[in-house]
Amino acid sequence: MSILRFDRAGRVLIAEKRGGDGPPLVVLPGVMADATSWRPVVEALPLPNPVIVINRRGRAPSGPLGDGYSVRTEIDDLHHVLDALGGAVDLFGWSYGALIALDAATERQDLRSVVAYEPVSGPFGTDALKPLRAAEGDLDRAVEIVNRVVSGFSAEYVAALRESPVWPVLRPLAHPLATELAAINDHTPAFDRYRDLDIPVTLLLGEVNEGVEPYGTAFGRFERALPQARRTVLPGQGHLAHAQAPEVLAEFLAAALRR
Repeated sequence: MSILRFDRAGRVLIAEKRGGDGPPLVVLPGVMADATSWRPVVEALPLPNPVIVINRRGRAPSGPLGDGYSVRTEIDDLHHVLDALGGAVDLFGWSYGALIALDAATERQDLRSVVAYEPVSGPFGTDALKPLRAAEGDLDRAVEIVNRVVSGFSAEYVAALRESPVWPVLRPLAHPLATELAAINDHTPAFDRYRDLDIPVTLLLGEVNEGVEPYGTAFGRFERALPQARRTVLPGQGHLAHAQAPEVLAEFLAAALRR
């Protein structure tokens, strides 16, 4: 992996790049994820193309969220990176990253395709906002809240996660949680412009989340706004295929890009 650096309005954005030939694939992770957590998918991706994974602001070594942070901030960051790369790219976003990718796609003419894995929008995780703000500075509590209140995992699951090697990886990713969640709920997606996208759009849904709060119901809002999109279901998966089945996700992503 090589490192790319982008400077925008006094903020540094860092991305990891897997080399290759052909149009690049740009990957935009969501909440509680960064370029490191997506490496297993990137390494398993059976395509020769370069892959660029953006460390969104709030994830080291990129800069902090900054004052006045919003989803618009993220959309403009993505535009800056894509403009700097130049040329046509395929764009893949996961969760919050999928929301950012789809909204940015409505404002560009140079994308080859968009793949969105369980995009989210408000109302989303609103019950977690107050406890997350109360837990400011307590990263262990923040990781517990996002897994229990937002994702709906059981107490037993979270207890096992706390004892696993994954927990210390999640702790620093919890810093921007409350601010990002508030931004998602303050934002109105460009639902009315999605159907005007004239590039291939693929919506990925984990099978276990179909019709289920919060990810499946959020997915439904995007699916209704994108009647032209291809719907692909990941068998046996939920919201975290990048961590739990990276090889499976890599195959489905590659298939979407080969359309």
